Amino acid sequence: MAKCTLTGKSWMNANRVSHSNIKTHRKVRANIQSKRIFDVETGRFIRVRLSTRALRTLNKKSLSALLAGK
Repeated sequence: MAKCTLTGKSWMNANRVSHSNIKTHRKVRANIQSKRIFDVETGRFIRVRLSTRALRTLNKKSLSALLAGK
């Protein structure tokens, strides 16, 4: 299962609704990307799987601030 390592975001349940209004279950998958992030405290790169929302938050905050706010 694809899951964000920082926020824990994963898939959600939803309904696919046809033209005749028949509802069938489906999964809405989170937008998970694999990225290399530079950690300033350790001075090295870390490979993580993040959601795009976590990437946008990571641009505003540092990695340690994002982990502390978890």
